[in-house]
Amino acid sequence: MKIMDSQDIDAAVSLTTRALREVAHLDWTVPAAGLEWSCHDTAVHVTEDFAAYAAQLTVRARDGYVPLEIRAEEGTGPAGLVDMIEASGGFLSAAVALAGPGARAWHPYGTAAADGFAAMGIVETLLHTHDILGGLGVHDWEPDADLPARVLERLFPHVPRGEGADDGDAWRTLLWATGRGELPGRARQTVWRWYAAPVVAERVLLCDMSPVVAADLHAGGTGGFVWAEDGPGEGTRRAAGSVTKAREAGTYRPGWGPYVIVRASDRRAIGGMGFHGAPDADGRAETGYDLVPSARGNGYATEALKALSAWAFGQPGLTLLAATVDEDNAPSHGVLRRVGFTEAGTGEGLVRYALRDAGV
Repeated sequence: MKIMDSQDIDAAVSLTTRALREVAHLDWTVPAAGLEWSCHDTAVHVTEDFAAYAAQLTVRARDGYVPLEIRAEEGTGPAGLVDMIEASGGFLSAAVALAGPGARAWHPYGTAAADGFAAMGIVETLLHTHDILGGLGVHDWEPDADLPARVLERLFPHVPRGEGADDGDAWRTLLWATGRGELPGRARQTVWRWYAAPVVAERVLLCDMSPVVAADLHAGGTGGFVWAEDGPGEGTRRAAGSVTKAREAGTYRPGWGPYVIVRASDRRAIGGMGFHGAPDADGRAETGYDLVPSARGNGYATEALKALSAWAFGQPGLTLLAATVDEDNAPSHGVLRRVGFTEAGTGEGLVRYALRDAGV
């Protein structure tokens, strides 16, 4: 069932363009609130996003953005910029409406279907309307509560809410989740991203660590997650460091690094799991994981590894998934065996396991 669709895009564009037209008489060369861009440039950016997302869906882009450029003609004033936002929002709305149920396209935050691109377009226009208005001295604008609530549900499944800390206020929570506001009892976000395509299991979901998120975790930050009290673990922080090394070496491939495990019931991060790298020339990749002590013994690691293994074997190039465990680590042996791994050798106090693609 779709969470967001073309009608939601139309509603968001109507709300934001109406608010922006009310300030079109002001000077848009001033900086947008919290950004290095001017209000003018921020409006052009929203237009670029709408048009880019529409193009991605239209051609079913697989590995990068469609090479098109959007710009405002020299001398375009605020009223013209608002027209650009409204027009490009219509492009995305049409592309989402026409996309079939199997349509998927590339985005750096996760390959997504039409509902994902709808949500991404909506979050861009809501947040940047907030930024533009703030730069122009308007600080009390709020969209209809339903839109940010559904954006959170679709793109921010790792963000806790409705626990008293935010009184169920979806707009304030979205502003906090994107580093634009405060929430009682929570540190301000300095690193954040959304997740268009997390790997989902019954009670947990896995969010891949992009280089920025991984760098923050490795340096001692949260990576934009709200962690269980005893997390993140040192194993997760070390794994995050491998993303930086892979990027510097030119071997980083999205999806084939570590992920953060998020418990669905309370949206708390409870550990890390992932791969040591993309499959090699023989189709082999290795996996590992680290769960915080308070979350162990509940079957979360087994669920997460089943889901992540299924994702991995659904990608081209993988024929064997390997894992190595200390001989005396009984819980990890149990996890691997329950997922279907079999012993593939021992030595130096370690046991090697392997899981093969059922289709090979």
